[in-house]
Amino acid sequence: MGRLSEKTAIITGAGSGFGAGIAKRFAEEGANVVVADINLKRAEDVAAAIGEAAIPVHADVSRKDDIDSLVASAMQRFGRIDIMVNNAGFTHRNMPLTEVSEDNFDLIFAVNMKALYFSTLAVVPIMEGQGGGSIINTASTTALRPREGLTWYNASKGWVLSATKSMALELAPKNIRANCLCPVEGDTEMLKLLLDEDTPQHRAAVKESIPLGQFSTPRDIANAALWLASDGSSFVTGTALEVDGGYSV
Repeated sequence: MGRLSEKTAIITGAGSGFGAGIAKRFAEEGANVVVADINLKRAEDVAAAIGEAAIPVHADVSRKDDIDSLVASAMQRFGRIDIMVNNAGFTHRNMPLTEVSEDNFDLIFAVNMKALYFSTLAVVPIMEGQGGGSIINTASTTALRPREGLTWYNASKGWVLSATKSMALELAPKNIRANCLCPVEGDTEMLKLLLDEDTPQHRAAVKESIPLGQFSTPRDIANAALWLASDGSSFVTGTALEVDGGYSV
Protein backbone atom coordinates (compact mmCIF):
# COMPACT_ATOMS: atom_id res chain seq x y z
CA MET A 1 0.00 0.00 0.00
CA GLY A 2 1.37 3.39 -0.98
CA ARG A 3 1.32 6.26 1.45
CA LEU A 4 -1.32 8.05 -0.64
CA SER A 5 -3.34 5.03 -1.68
CA GLU A 6 -7.00 5.83 -2.45
CA LYS A 7 -6.35 9.58 -2.16
CA THR A 8 -6.81 12.19 -4.86
CA ALA A 9 -4.48 15.16 -5.26
CA ILE A 10 -4.69 18.30 -7.37
CA ILE A 11 -1.33 19.86 -8.22
CA THR A 12 -1.20 23.22 -9.99
CA GLY A 13 1.78 24.20 -12.11
CA ALA A 14 2.31 20.47 -12.60
CA GLY A 15 3.39 20.60 -16.23
CA SER A 16 7.05 21.09 -15.34
CA GLY A 17 9.57 21.61 -12.56
CA PHE A 18 8.57 21.04 -8.95
CA GLY A 19 4.91 20.48 -9.82
CA ALA A 20 5.68 17.68 -12.27
CA GLY A 21 7.96 16.09 -9.69
CA ILE A 22 5.21 16.22 -7.06
CA ALA A 23 2.62 14.75 -9.42
CA LYS A 24 4.86 11.82 -10.36
CA ARG A 25 5.92 11.16 -6.76
CA PHE A 26 2.34 11.19 -5.48
CA ALA A 27 1.31 8.74 -8.20
CA GLU A 28 4.17 6.43 -7.20
CA GLU A 29 2.65 6.36 -3.72
CA GLY A 30 -0.81 5.37 -5.00
CA ALA A 31 -2.57 8.72 -5.43
CA ASN A 32 -4.91 9.69 -8.21
CA VAL A 33 -3.44 12.89 -9.60
CA VAL A 34 -4.96 15.89 -11.36
CA VAL A 35 -2.14 17.49 -13.35
CA ALA A 36 -3.12 21.14 -13.74
CA ASP A 37 -1.15 23.65 -15.78
CA ILE A 38 -1.74 26.72 -17.93
CA ASN A 39 0.15 24.85 -20.67
CA LEU A 40 -2.16 21.93 -21.51
CA LYS A 41 0.43 20.16 -23.68
CA ARG A 42 2.84 19.97 -20.76
CA ALA A 43 0.08 18.75 -18.45
CA GLU A 44 -0.83 16.08 -20.98
CA ASP A 45 2.78 14.92 -21.24
CA VAL A 46 3.13 14.58 -17.46
CA ALA A 47 -0.22 12.80 -17.15
CA ALA A 48 0.71 10.42 -19.96
CA ALA A 49 3.98 9.57 -18.22
CA ILE A 50 2.04 8.73 -15.06
CA GLY A 51 -0.69 6.68 -16.72
CA GLU A 52 -4.32 5.97 -15.84
CA ALA A 53 -4.02 7.42 -12.35
CA ALA A 54 -3.62 10.94 -13.77
CA ILE A 55 -5.70 13.37 -15.77
CA PRO A 56 -4.44 16.60 -17.37
CA VAL A 57 -6.46 19.79 -16.95
CA HIS A 58 -5.84 23.23 -18.41
CA ALA A 59 -6.05 25.82 -15.65
CA ASP A 60 -5.11 29.46 -15.34
CA VAL A 61 -5.02 29.67 -11.55
CA SER A 62 -5.53 33.43 -11.62
CA ARG A 63 -9.12 32.83 -12.85
CA LYS A 64 -11.82 31.67 -10.45
CA ASP A 65 -13.79 29.95 -13.22
CA ASP A 66 -10.71 27.92 -14.17
CA ILE A 67 -10.18 26.82 -10.57
CA ASP A 68 -13.84 25.89 -10.21
CA SER A 69 -13.65 23.89 -13.45
CA LEU A 70 -10.45 22.19 -12.28
CA VAL A 71 -12.07 21.09 -9.02
CA ALA A 72 -15.18 19.93 -10.87
CA SER A 73 -13.02 17.82 -13.21
CA ALA A 74 -11.31 16.19 -10.24
CA MET A 75 -14.61 15.36 -8.59
CA GLN A 76 -16.14 14.06 -11.80
CA ARG A 77 -13.23 11.72 -12.48
CA PHE A 78 -12.20 10.61 -9.00
CA GLY A 79 -15.11 11.54 -6.70
CA ARG A 80 -13.04 13.17 -3.96
CA ILE A 81 -10.22 15.63 -3.24
CA ASP A 82 -7.89 14.84 -0.37
CA ILE A 83 -4.86 16.97 -1.22
CA MET A 84 -4.59 20.41 -2.81
CA VAL A 85 -1.10 21.51 -3.82
CA ASN A 86 -1.00 25.19 -4.78
CA ASN A 87 2.31 25.07 -6.61
CA ALA A 88 1.83 27.35 -9.64
CA GLY A 89 3.95 30.46 -9.34
CA PHE A 90 5.11 33.53 -11.21
CA THR A 91 8.04 35.89 -10.72
CA HIS A 92 9.33 39.07 -12.25
CA ARG A 93 12.84 39.05 -13.66
CA ASN A 94 15.52 40.02 -11.18
CA MET A 95 15.64 43.85 -11.31
CA PRO A 96 15.37 46.94 -9.11
CA LEU A 97 11.99 47.07 -7.37
CA THR A 98 11.09 50.41 -8.96
CA GLU A 99 11.47 48.96 -12.47
CA VAL A 100 8.95 46.13 -12.14
CA SER A 101 5.95 46.85 -14.35
CA GLU A 102 2.44 47.06 -12.96
CA ASP A 103 1.41 44.19 -15.24
CA ASN A 104 4.07 41.93 -13.74
CA PHE A 105 3.16 43.01 -10.23
CA ASP A 106 -0.49 42.18 -10.91
CA LEU A 107 0.44 38.74 -12.26
CA ILE A 108 2.48 38.00 -9.14
CA PHE A 109 -0.50 38.97 -7.00
CA ALA A 110 -2.93 36.90 -9.08
CA VAL A 111 -0.87 33.72 -9.45
CA ASN A 112 1.06 33.59 -6.18
CA MET A 113 -1.61 34.98 -3.87
CA LYS A 114 -5.16 35.25 -5.17
CA ALA A 115 -5.05 31.71 -6.62
CA LEU A 116 -4.79 30.35 -3.06
CA TYR A 117 -7.96 32.22 -2.16
CA PHE A 118 -9.80 30.76 -5.17
CA SER A 119 -8.66 27.19 -4.51
CA THR A 120 -9.49 27.43 -0.82
CA LEU A 121 -13.04 28.52 -1.61
CA ALA A 122 -13.39 25.55 -3.95
CA VAL A 123 -11.81 22.67 -2.00
CA VAL A 124 -12.48 23.41 1.67
CA PRO A 125 -16.21 22.55 1.55
CA ILE A 126 -15.36 19.28 -0.22
CA MET A 127 -12.64 18.35 2.25
CA GLU A 128 -14.86 19.25 5.20
CA GLY A 129 -17.59 16.98 3.85
CA GLN A 130 -15.07 14.14 3.55
CA GLY A 131 -13.83 14.59 7.10
CA GLY A 132 -10.54 16.32 6.39
CA GLY A 133 -7.74 17.00 3.94
CA SER A 134 -4.31 18.49 3.36
CA ILE A 135 -3.51 21.81 1.66
CA ILE A 136 0.09 22.41 0.65
CA ASN A 137 1.24 25.79 -0.64
CA THR A 138 4.57 26.37 -2.36
CA ALA A 139 6.23 29.40 -0.80
CA SER A 140 9.99 29.96 -1.08
CA THR A 141 13.12 30.47 0.98
CA THR A 142 12.85 34.08 -0.19
CA ALA A 143 9.89 34.41 2.19
CA LEU A 144 12.34 33.84 5.02
CA ARG A 145 15.54 35.27 3.59
CA PRO A 146 14.86 37.64 0.68
CA ARG A 147 17.09 37.81 -2.37
CA GLU A 148 18.00 41.21 -3.78
CA GLY A 149 16.22 42.23 -6.98
CA LEU A 150 13.11 40.15 -6.28
CA THR A 151 11.27 42.38 -3.81
CA TRP A 152 7.70 41.88 -5.03
CA TYR A 153 8.19 38.15 -5.56
CA ASN A 154 9.76 37.83 -2.09
CA ALA A 155 6.78 39.68 -0.62
CA SER A 156 4.26 37.44 -2.35
CA LYS A 157 5.93 34.35 -0.91
CA GLY A 158 5.93 35.94 2.54
CA TRP A 159 2.18 36.36 2.08
CA VAL A 160 1.88 32.65 1.22
CA LEU A 161 3.66 31.76 4.46
CA SER A 162 1.45 34.02 6.57
CA ALA A 163 -1.74 32.90 4.81
CA THR A 164 -0.81 29.25 5.33
CA LYS A 165 -0.40 29.69 9.06
CA SER A 166 -3.72 31.53 9.30
CA MET A 167 -5.43 28.85 7.20
CA ALA A 168 -4.04 26.16 9.48
CA LEU A 169 -5.46 27.86 12.54
CA GLU A 170 -8.92 28.38 11.09
CA LEU A 171 -9.22 25.03 9.31
CA ALA A 172 -7.95 22.84 12.17
CA PRO A 173 -11.47 22.28 13.60
CA LYS A 174 -12.46 20.88 10.19
CA ASN A 175 -9.50 18.43 10.28
CA ILE A 176 -7.95 20.19 7.28
CA ARG A 177 -4.22 20.71 7.60
CA ALA A 178 -2.41 23.57 5.83
CA ASN A 179 1.36 23.69 5.41
CA CYS A 180 3.80 25.30 3.02
CA LEU A 181 7.05 24.34 1.38
CA CYS A 182 9.96 26.76 1.25
CA PRO A 183 12.26 25.46 -1.49
CA VAL A 184 15.58 27.00 -2.36
CA GLU A 185 16.28 27.64 -6.04
CA GLY A 186 16.19 24.62 -8.32
CA ASP A 187 17.65 24.21 -11.78
CA THR A 188 14.27 24.91 -13.39
CA GLU A 189 12.97 27.41 -15.93
CA MET A 190 12.21 29.92 -13.18
CA LEU A 191 15.89 30.09 -12.21
CA LYS A 192 16.59 32.15 -15.33
CA LEU A 193 14.26 34.86 -14.01
CA LEU A 194 15.54 34.78 -10.44
CA LEU A 195 19.11 35.50 -11.52
CA ASP A 196 20.37 38.99 -12.31
CA GLU A 197 22.05 37.42 -15.35
CA ASP A 198 21.79 33.76 -16.33
CA THR A 199 25.49 33.00 -16.59
CA PRO A 200 27.59 30.10 -15.23
CA GLN A 201 29.13 32.56 -12.79
CA HIS A 202 25.78 33.72 -11.39
CA ARG A 203 24.53 30.13 -11.13
CA ALA A 204 27.69 29.17 -9.28
CA ALA A 205 27.23 32.09 -6.87
CA VAL A 206 23.69 30.99 -6.01
CA LYS A 207 24.82 27.40 -5.56
CA GLU A 208 27.62 28.51 -3.26
CA SER A 209 25.05 30.28 -1.05
CA ILE A 210 23.45 26.88 -0.30
CA PRO A 211 25.43 25.04 2.42
CA LEU A 212 24.88 21.61 0.84
CA GLY A 213 26.34 23.04 -2.37
CA GLN A 214 23.66 22.13 -4.88
CA PHE A 215 20.33 23.29 -6.30
CA SER A 216 17.13 21.66 -5.14
CA THR A 217 15.60 19.06 -7.45
CA PRO A 218 11.94 18.27 -8.22
CA ARG A 219 12.46 14.99 -6.33
CA ASP A 220 13.64 16.86 -3.22
CA ILE A 221 10.53 19.02 -3.18
CA ALA A 222 8.27 16.11 -4.06
CA ASN A 223 9.52 14.02 -1.15
CA ALA A 224 8.82 16.89 1.25
CA ALA A 225 5.34 17.41 -0.23
CA LEU A 226 4.68 13.68 0.05
CA TRP A 227 5.36 13.77 3.78
CA LEU A 228 3.07 16.76 4.28
CA ALA A 229 0.32 15.06 2.24
CA SER A 230 0.59 11.69 3.98
CA ASP A 231 -0.73 10.44 7.30
CA GLY A 232 2.86 10.47 8.54
CA SER A 233 2.44 14.22 9.18
CA SER A 234 -1.10 13.96 10.60
CA PHE A 235 -0.17 16.17 13.59
CA VAL A 236 1.64 18.79 11.50
CA THR A 237 -0.16 21.95 10.43
CA GLY A 238 0.83 25.60 10.02
CA THR A 239 4.41 24.62 9.24
CA ALA A 240 6.78 26.25 6.74
CA LEU A 241 9.02 23.34 5.75
CA GLU A 242 12.41 24.56 4.54
CA VAL A 243 13.70 22.36 1.72
CA ASP A 244 16.78 24.41 1.09
CA GLY A 245 20.04 22.58 1.76
CA GLY A 246 20.62 24.80 4.79
CA TYR A 247 20.19 28.13 2.98
CA SER A 248 17.83 29.57 5.63
CA VAL A 249 20.07 28.68 8.58
